[in-house]
Amino acid sequence: MRQVDLREAVNAVSDVVQNRPRPLREFDQIHMKTGDMVLQSEIVADWANGKRLAFIGDGDAVSVCVAYLKARGVLDFGPTKITVYDFDERTVQAVKRFADRERLENLDAVLYNCLDAFPDSTKYDCFYTNPPWGASNKGESVNVFVQRGIEAIRYDGDGMIVIADDDELPWPKEVLGNVQAYASSRGFYVSKMQRKLHGYHLDDAPDLKSCNLYVSALPGNVTKAVPSEAVIDRERLQHFYGQSKGPRVRYVRECKKPDYGMAPQEEYKFDLLEKPE
Repeated sequence: MRQVDLREAVNAVSDVVQNRPRPLREFDQIHMKTGDMVLQSEIVADWANGKRLAFIGDGDAVSVCVAYLKARGVLDFGPTKITVYDFDERTVQAVKRFADRERLENLDAVLYNCLDAFPDSTKYDCFYTNPPWGASNKGESVNVFVQRGIEAIRYDGDGMIVIADDDELPWPKEVLGNVQAYASSRGFYVSKMQRKLHGYHLDDAPDLKSCNLYVSALPGNVTKAVPSEAVIDRERLQHFYGQSKGPRVRYVRECKKPDYGMAPQEEYKFDLLEKPE
């Protein structure tokens, strides 16, 4: 693996950051910091090299970074196919617009809410998810996203789960334990963990980090596959996006087609110079 040109990598990721929509905190959308996105994109591209990769949600736009870095020649490895499944139409359309503009033929996005049965018959080799971290429901919201990732790979393959990682706070440990237990119940084991790897633009917890938790299917696990179904268990949906914030929105719709590289006119106004007499 050749050495990556850091300047080229940062500039490419900056192009992607300019394109992605701003986060909606009410749905636990919190963007990863740009430097960490560069590192994460290289990690994901190497991990999923030559494979078909499903993103179960992707507000950060790591999917776009992975495809774009390879297309620009910054990386000489990466997935053969990347599909983003997200309930935010702004994210879906931003991925599609960027892929169309940059001729990223292996990148696509689908409007999808993880509370519904997984919609695609494609068999992916691996999945990636950076879901709501489940601080108020012991990680059950994480497990819903992990469930959809496992269904995307048909119980046979690998997953990368990005969740909170902190030695001082109790809830990240509880979430990590419950997510690992859930993965085990589905026939997956923890194959690797990269701790305290990412920082976020998080006002109320600026020092909170996240880890990469890798899970892999046990041999013969495909025989345990069950059909995908909608999530209707109310207990799994409590506090999905935080304390007393259960799901109430099927899709976030894009009201207009913004140019994410420019400030919207609602953000500013002009005080004009006086005309000379």
